[in-house]
Amino acid sequence: MKKIFLIIAALTITVSCEKEIDLDLENQSGKIVIEGNITDKAGPYIVKITKSVSFTSLNEYPAVEGAQVTLKDDAGHSEILQYIGGGNYRTSAITGEPGRTYTLTVKAEGNEYVAQSTMPQPVAFEGLMQDSFVVAGETSYTLLPVFTDPPALGNRYLFSFTVNNNPKKFFSEFSDNVNNGMLNQRPLLLPNDDSDPGDIKVVPGDIIYVEMQCIDNQVYTFYSALLQLSGSGPGGGITPANPPSNISNGALGYFSAHTSEKLSAVIQ
Repeated sequence: MKKIFLIIAALTITVSCEKEIDLDLENQSGKIVIEGNITDKAGPYIVKITKSVSFTSLNEYPAVEGAQVTLKDDAGHSEILQYIGGGNYRTSAITGEPGRTYTLTVKAEGNEYVAQSTMPQPVAFEGLMQDSFVVAGETSYTLLPVFTDPPALGNRYLFSFTVNNNPKKFFSEFSDNVNNGMLNQRPLLLPNDDSDPGDIKVVPGDIIYVEMQCIDNQVYTFYSALLQLSGSGPGGGITPANPPSNISNGALGYFSAHTSEKLSAVIQ
């Protein structure tokens, strides 16, 4: 068994909890892993396809070459993505538009995988407000994303952030089940543990780069499951499960059509 920051081998996102989790997913070795995004910002957009590996192996995930990857929307636009190496397939023409439903089809190694995602309408990302608290003499920092949830129930959000130039990405998922139609009151907890190599402790002067995504319910379920799995049991626990993918035919990963806004803040 191996400590990792990924629920799914080969998926290039990292879990936002600040503890590592133990997973035993050797039986998932060799499965297709698909990570696809389309946003309301200008493309091109990338779909990454790799194979999962045993966690007793090196963290080198084989790229899937020779796949046929098609992305289309519900307005009749469609294109076949171009392979650019490293398991990455790139769009050239299709554009992301709120309200549209997008279908991703991947034909690889004799199998077909299909996913759909509907891009929500954007919600304005108005700002970031800093706060802090002290526990046992240690100061921890938070950032409150400032936005007002629309009146209709059912909005889902994903916030991802990085610290300075560190590539490690943290994320939190929000829903409006509690504060529907209200000004957001839920902060992002910034990492405060540098006890192990590669960990991060936020201090004054650090720059926090935050992306706000409006996501559909299936993508929200995927990320929500990631956080629940990472918090299961003392010290993270052990789970044999992967979060529920919105991709058919047993593929790991996700496909997300979402809006995107980015802001940054310097910790004072």
